[in-house]
Amino acid sequence: MHPASSTPLPARPLALPNLLTYGRIAAVPVVVALMYWYSILDGGVWLRWIALAVFITAGITDALDGYFARAYGQQSSLGRMLDPIADKLLVSSCLLMLAAEETIRGWSLLAAVIILCREILVSGLREYLAELRVSIPVSRLAKWKTTWQLVAVGFLIAGEAGDKVASELMKHDVLVITNIGLALLWLSALVTLYTGWDYMRAGLRHMID
Repeated sequence: MHPASSTPLPARPLALPNLLTYGRIAAVPVVVALMYWYSILDGGVWLRWIALAVFITAGITDALDGYFARAYGQQSSLGRMLDPIADKLLVSSCLLMLAAEETIRGWSLLAAVIILCREILVSGLREYLAELRVSIPVSRLAKWKTTWQLVAVGFLIAGEAGDKVASELMKHDVLVITNIGLALLWLSALVTLYTGWDYMRAGLRHMID
């Protein structure tokens, strides 16, 4: 954690990395609508695969926007603000839909709650410290945390549709795709909890000092 730079980055609203981030944000209502249509309105299984395809595309833009920003020197204040917001919107909205349709249920709901609570707490801490012109750099583990969350949610979006394909291939009913997704959800929740504690400890140390 260190004082914010005295020379702010330009906004660059039309830079390629920011356009990719806008696309990730726009993908959120599309994925939610497809999941709602499938699970709540009893749509066809094809909706699940389209939702997964849109989600994967959105997840890929998460890697590409950072790559292009570094490769072409297009880092921006707008991108720095919107990138984590886009990730949180995508993961949080999907977790809520997965809980509503009971793909995530029972004890696994606790993993989703841990992820959501951590994101809210860290966002609040960042906002508070930003007023003091103190920034918290994103750690490498925190970046991996986002990747694991996206992978876990991807498996869970495939969920029932993926389980049907696996059952046909294995000639008996299995929940292998859903169970992999739930296991990854718990893994990402534990990493989320650890990185959240790291941020809280750094923030509290600054507030006490």
